[in-house]
Amino acid sequence: MANKYSGFGVVFKTQIAGAYTQVAGVLDIKGPSISLTQIDVTSRDSANWMEFIGGLKDGGEVTFSLVYDPATQTHNAAASGGLVTLLIAGATNNFQIYFPSTNTFTFAGLVTKFAPTAPLNDKLTADVTIKVSGAITFA
Repeated sequence: MANKYSGFGVVFKTQIAGAYTQVAGVLDIKGPSISLTQIDVTSRDSANWMEFIGGLKDGGEVTFSLVYDPATQTHNAAASGGLVTLLIAGATNNFQIYFPSTNTFTFAGLVTKFAPTAPLNDKLTADVTIKVSGAITFA
């Protein structure tokens, strides 16, 4: 019988000064949305069936929401390695998603979106998007 896990134990980390640091306040995590390019190699020899081979892989994107604390290093616009700092710099950084089964996805990526939301009577949040750049290591 397969093991079952709660999403609660999943941790998202960013690399700051050579060490992976847990991003504070992360809520739901989606991705990476990995895909494979399909190359059509259909020819007159294909016997009435289209044929495809795999091309380049795309790591896609990782998106998540977080409880936004502008003073927290992993969120801050002035802190080294902060998500907003990385977005403004257009800098590729290393990230990890740690799953409770001790499976870790490690990848480089660009923070392409940081969108805070400030509702009148609820918590301050932000939606974050990271575009994966290069290979994802599964360990």
